[in-house]
Amino acid sequence: MAIYAIGDIHLSIGQDKPMDIFGPEWEFHVEKIKINWEETVGKEDLVIVAGDISWAMHLSEASRDLLWLAELPGTKLLVKGNHDFWWNSIGKVRSALPTGIYALQNDHFTWGDYVICGTRGWICPGEEGFDSVEDQKLYLREAQRLELSLKSAAGIARANIITALHFPPFNRKNKPSIFTDLLEKYAVKVCVFGHIHDSGRDFIFQGIRSGVEYRFVAADGINFTPLRIV
Repeated sequence: MAIYAIGDIHLSIGQDKPMDIFGPEWEFHVEKIKINWEETVGKEDLVIVAGDISWAMHLSEASRDLLWLAELPGTKLLVKGNHDFWWNSIGKVRSALPTGIYALQNDHFTWGDYVICGTRGWICPGEEGFDSVEDQKLYLREAQRLELSLKSAAGIARANIITALHFPPFNRKNKPSIFTDLLEKYAVKVCVFGHIHDSGRDFIFQGIRSGVEYRFVAADGINFTPLRIV
């Protein structure tokens, strides 16, 4: 019952949305993910999918991508990304998910001795282009959602908490944020995140800081292979 994570799989089954415009490593990326996933993940394992799951604009359009994901080994736990426009109300999303796929929002998911919490997140203050009005509003709202998720797990005795975000919980200068403060406050063991695809990913902090281990899991940063977390 291992736990893996991968983000930014950007599926577009049946849609004309080529990803190789973002770089040659994205050529045939869906085929790469399928091969590597099947070679890595067992049917008893859990895979956290940390946002930017499908390019679909509406929930009905995402069905083929979700069915493709459901056919891969393991249980899947989804966190919303900034490109997941198909993800509307959590109730509708959950009712449309195939067997073996779960969605995380304002709550937690238990897997053996581990509890997974999370939210989409947002860009943090100090990031280039951060808007002090619009981005600040979303940053604070996502922090509230993260705390709701963490609070929901706080009463579980001896829980090892893993947190999944889509956005990094800090800016590219790796400065602390409300997100990192919450992770430390609730004694999170591991935080996984993705979102970054440009050269900035080379400077994203990975490792242990203030007791929290940070792991970058955007698909193109981990060779399109789910990364073992536990």
